[in-house]
Amino acid sequence: MHALEQKILSEGIVLSDQVLKVDAFLNHQIDPVLMQQIGKEFAARFKDAGITKIITIEASGIAPAVMAGLELGVPVIFARKYQSLTLKDDLYRSKVFSFTKQIESTIAISNKHISASDKALVIDDFLANGQAALGLADLIHQAKAEVVGIGIVIEKSFQPGRQLLLDKGYRVESLARIKSLENGAVKFVRD
Repeated sequence: MHALEQKILSEGIVLSDQVLKVDAFLNHQIDPVLMQQIGKEFAARFKDAGITKIITIEASGIAPAVMAGLELGVPVIFARKYQSLTLKDDLYRSKVFSFTKQIESTIAISNKHISASDKALVIDDFLANGQAALGLADLIHQAKAEVVGIGIVIEKSFQPGRQLLLDKGYRVESLARIKSLENGAVKFVRD
């Protein structure tokens, strides 16, 4: 997706050969026009999948997921990373290790919002090692629902997440695939 790649090049900050900071437009401050374009792109890529729900994880996955949900006309569920007073019973839970934060979190969604008849699309901001996507897929499987695909805004293709998800049989659609972050420069995968 050209607009996303241009935004990464103009506003992304390479912090190391493993970490790209995109808080200017994706995971702290949000560029709503870009998010709308991202939502349309996900909707176009998955339009024939029969999606009934979109599942994401708080907080950075919410904006692209909501925009895709708006385009597809389906509800969006976001997994919480901590237990709240209002979300404590009848939950599906999974453990997720965060590459960026280097911590393990328990994520949860209410079983009231997803059922065995649902066809769910997972959407997340980044794909590195695949742990967030696998945790979200686990929640969907606990509900006996179907994972129809995984949509990623930015994939770090030099890390093992994509191959891990493909090996498990998931369809993965990434809007920007980064080949490397070496020497402070973003290089994209060109198919």
